[in-house]
Amino acid sequence: MDLKEIQNLIKFVAKSGASEVKLEMDDFKITIRTGGEEQKGETTYVQQIPMQGAPAQQVAPQPAQPQSNTPPQPAGESTDKGVDESRYITIKSPIIGTFYRKSAPDKPTFVEVGSKIKDGDVLCVIEAMKLFNEIESEVKGTIVKILVDDASPVEFDQPLFLVDPS
Repeated sequence: MDLKEIQNLIKFVAKSGASEVKLEMDDFKITIRTGGEEQKGETTYVQQIPMQGAPAQQVAPQPAQPQSNTPPQPAGESTDKGVDESRYITIKSPIIGTFYRKSAPDKPTFVEVGSKIKDGDVLCVIEAMKLFNEIESEVKGTIVKILVDDASPVEFDQPLFLVDPS
């Protein structure tokens, strides 16, 4: 089962209204839990069963972001800064992983607020299962807001950047 299939399974379970789904296959187990009124959001645990001879790895469960219409805000920021976000393009995460603003600790950040970007420019990298995936811009414009802190976990389809296309 690949990452895309897991993401689709999570979406399906969330929409179905089921409170818990467990899936066990030869080399992994997945448990997806959705809560009622007492537990908002959804929690997903993926446990990789090590193959014989391979070193065991511990996967720390992380609660999923609750689904909402407002983009997540970095700590200390609020949406009421007089910014009309409806006219901006939102660049979203294509995968689940860890968001990084630069390719290495000693390298400069890919983009800052105010950076001019064009189609194909690398905006960030997202680490997923020890692979660093460069996220490229599909739009032309200016970065208005960076919505995620460096080295933070991100979910599929989570907003990362606001871009002014004008």
